[in-house]
Amino acid sequence: MSARVRVLGAGVGGLAAALELAQAGAEVEVLEAGSQPGGDGASRFAGGMLAPWCECVSAEPVVAELGRQALEWWPRQFAGTVRNGTLVLAAARDVGELEAFANRSERFQRLDGDGIAALEPDVAGRFRHGLLFADEAHLDPRAALAALAQRLGELGVAIRYGVDARGQADDGRIVLDCRGYAARDRLPELRGVRGEMLLLHSDDVQFARPIRLLHPRGMHYLVPRGDGLYMLGGSMLESDDAGAISARALMELLNAAYALHPALAEARIVELGHGLRPAFPDNLPRLEQRDGRWHLNGLFRHGYLLAPALARQAAARLLEAA
Repeated sequence: MSARVRVLGAGVGGLAAALELAQAGAEVEVLEAGSQPGGDGASRFAGGMLAPWCECVSAEPVVAELGRQALEWWPRQFAGTVRNGTLVLAAARDVGELEAFANRSERFQRLDGDGIAALEPDVAGRFRHGLLFADEAHLDPRAALAALAQRLGELGVAIRYGVDARGQADDGRIVLDCRGYAARDRLPELRGVRGEMLLLHSDDVQFARPIRLLHPRGMHYLVPRGDGLYMLGGSMLESDDAGAISARALMELLNAAYALHPALAEARIVELGHGLRPAFPDNLPRLEQRDGRWHLNGLFRHGYLLAPALARQAAARLLEAA
């Protein structure tokens, strides 16, 4: 008899775990409080960058180690995965930020102005120093979530939307809780780290890969979505405020876009969004069993990067325990 598993949450962690379990032969169902894959959570507002070597600048080495699995997992599950690398730039006055970034990362190529222009002609002449992380990739999170949900449907996995998982009996199933920040009712040590984003549309610029723009106050990034759409993000606030984006955050994001290319000042704002990233005190993800329930949580700002590795771990552990 196959293991029967109920996955709570249809964000990237829940869908990836459900897929690994179903492919291993488990009988799986997914419950999601929202009305669509990702609900209204952080998975829908992510950058979708698969950048293990860029992220090791500020994260523990285990993040890069686990994140490398995403670079072979996502292309198998989602045909829209794009492996054009990541370009890291800084203005001439901020070249020290670029050097500090390089000193904390690995597997990159240094670029001069000509090298930058060859990769991204629309920033030709604007930046003289850059780093190319050629092995990294990116994807459109919402399209990726839809692809995982479709694949689960093909495997006979039911995803029930609009269901409050807190009121559901376990019915003898193994429960894997992947509700992200909503799981604070069982994981009180979880905290929310607020992220804010814009979707911009512009026909005046064309970028082929994510661009990270460094400055003394931190970093912002622009991620191509195709058809002239770009996701602009980079804010990270220690706050569980789920309210609308602030004027200050909006101005900082738009200033970063303008610094990258003045033509983006004429881009159309298609969407403003924000999400609360779930994080444990050490900012590392956990797969653990507590009070009769398994939990996969704490993916922080690395959801799409770490979900494949954590999903594989979850499938192995749950099937072993079944």
